[in-house]
Amino acid sequence: MGPMELIRADGITFSYSRSPVLHNVSLSVRKGEIVSLLGPNGSGKSTLLKVLLGLYRPGSGSVLLEGRPISRIAPKELAKRIAYVPQTHRMAFAYRVVDVVLMGRTPHKPFFSRYSRHDLDVALQALDRLSIGHLKDQSYTDISGGERQLTLIARALAQGADILVMDEPATSLDFGNQVRLLDQITGLSRLGFTFVKSTHFPDHAMWIADRVVMLQKGSVIADGKPCDVMNDESVCRLYNTEVSILKVNGTLRTCMPRSLITRNPGANNGRARISAKP
Repeated sequence: MGPMELIRADGITFSYSRSPVLHNVSLSVRKGEIVSLLGPNGSGKSTLLKVLLGLYRPGSGSVLLEGRPISRIAPKELAKRIAYVPQTHRMAFAYRVVDVVLMGRTPHKPFFSRYSRHDLDVALQALDRLSIGHLKDQSYTDISGGERQLTLIARALAQGADILVMDEPATSLDFGNQVRLLDQITGLSRLGFTFVKSTHFPDHAMWIADRVVMLQKGSVIADGKPCDVMNDESVCRLYNTEVSILKVNGTLRTCMPRSLITRNPGANNGRARISAKP
């Protein structure tokens, strides 16, 4: 494994019954990186995440955590390193927010024992770190979608994991909560946390990811820095639609439908203006 490489997947294949989903997928994740998986529905993003988590056993290939096969790591030990943040999570009961976060402490306590004062302190610290400590006594079922997503991230932090695997975390959030979520991810990354996340938003990958892995029909078609692998051709091919990658303020890039773009024929720097409906 390379320097500071936390996760390495080599030659992963996976099938549901007789339906192949992943084909010879390889990738690596380094400490502190934000790695975004991009691809249309059915491209294998969620399945790959579950293979990396050790929830699914690949038909062939291997997944290593700091050089150790994850299949040989005890579940409680693995849970202390890797946490899963699902897209949505429905609670059977109206747990308080702090109780949801406390569930992240389960790998650290003996079976059938109560959570300790230390566990509670860790849960409260995780809530404060994400600036949602004021929600601790509210019902998880009563808070907003964005607050629920932050609560699930707090649970992952309380779990003690330094690798967070997130399945389309922004899909059900309004724009304001998407921005808050991206801010928290980048802030935690600076502190050394590592993220592997799938997304349906190319802009999110361009804005915060260190690396992008493009999946199409279960195969990796591109892997690299967003500025290197995300261009008009690759994104059009990935989603089978006509889009262009535009620069904003010289450095920030955004993905726009070509039907909304009018190019400036006299410009040689890729500038464009957005056409609006009359």
